[in-house]
This record gives sequence, structure tokens and C-alpha cells, in this order.
Amino acid sequence: MEKYLFMGMVLGLSAGLSPGPLLALVISETIRLGFSAGIRVAMAPLISDLPVLIVSFLLVFYLSGSDPVLGIISLAGAVIVLKMGISSIRTAGQMPKSPDRASASLMKGVLVNILSPHPYLFWITVGAPLASKAWQIHPGGAIGFVAGFYLLLVGSKLALAFVVARTRSFLTGAAYVWTMRGLGFLLCCFAWGLAREGAGLLGWL
Repeated sequence: MEKYLFMGMVLGLSAGLSPGPLLALVISETIRLGFSAGIRVAMAPLISDLPVLIVSFLLVFYLSGSDPVLGIISLAGAVIVLKMGISSIRTAGQMPKSPDRASASLMKGVLVNILSPHPYLFWITVGAPLASKAWQIHPGGAIGFVAGFYLLLVGSKLALAFVVARTRSFLTGAAYVWTMRGLGFLLCCFAWGLAREGAGLLGWL
């Protein structure tokens, strides 16, 4: 159980701090309208991801008896997590660009997240398969994985909004860069594990 909680927290923290449309929106709204606006945008995944979670878990459940398909999904997940890891390691500590359009509400944050392909790719290829595997061992592991992911995904964005509200130099500093590099290394380790699991399901090992 602790293993999946830890994995969820690492993946959530990495996703929460990695540059992307939602992070840019959190930062821009915090700068424009203050910490409270950043809070509203940071909470968007708790609303927008619900249908993604439902569809992803149903898909994985439907395919649970097909090892070759699950093997391909695991390999795809390994590629995505590896890409996340490399991107984190290469982080240069630059302030993400703000979206061109103004946005000051929770629903705009939800819209940005819904239109992004990242939640769909992550949950179909990585999140749902890992949570399903954890569920087979113990339901608490799956719950811990999902809870840990969103606790750190939303929590890291809230913390970042708090810091940005007081200083804009954090995202160009060494602390942010080395945090992302450390997370990148862990993500690469996770990618290796997913790749091995996928290869095993395909009969390659």
C-alpha cells in the first residue's frame, strides 16, 4: 500500500510542478488577481479529471483479461513517464509563459485542463493501470495512489501560487530546478518498472 501511495505522490508532485497550460494559468492569475485566484485555478483538476478517471478505469477493467493489450498500454505508459522524467531533469527554471487569453475563474481552469491531452494520456496509460494493479493487492493501495496523486498535484500548485504571490523568483531559482531534477530521476525509475512490466505481459521476459 505504501508503495502505491508514494508513487502517486511523486507522480502528482511532478505533474503539479511541471510547466504546462494549467501551471501557467495558476501563475498568471496569481500575479494578476492574487493568491485566491491561484487557489481557484489550482483546484480545477478535482472537477475536470472526474470523467477522465471514470472512463480510464472502465477501459482498464474491460481490458483486464488481455495481457497483450495491457502490455502495450504499460509500454506506452513507460514512454510517457520517461518523457515526463527527461523533461523534469532538463528543467532550466524558467517562468512558464502566461496564456494569451485572460482567465480569472475556476471554470476557466477546468476548461484549460479538459482541453489538455495530458490528463487523458496519463490516466489511460499510467494512472488507471497502476491503480487497478494496486486494487488487486488491496483496495487501500488504489485509494492511496489516487489520493496521493491529487493531494500533491493540487497541493503543489497551491504552494506554488502562495510563493508566486510573494515572490516571482522561485521558478528561476536553484530550489525549483533541483526539485524537478530529483523528481525526474524518480520518474525515470518508474518508467523502467513500467517497461519491464509491459515486456513481461507481452512475453518478452
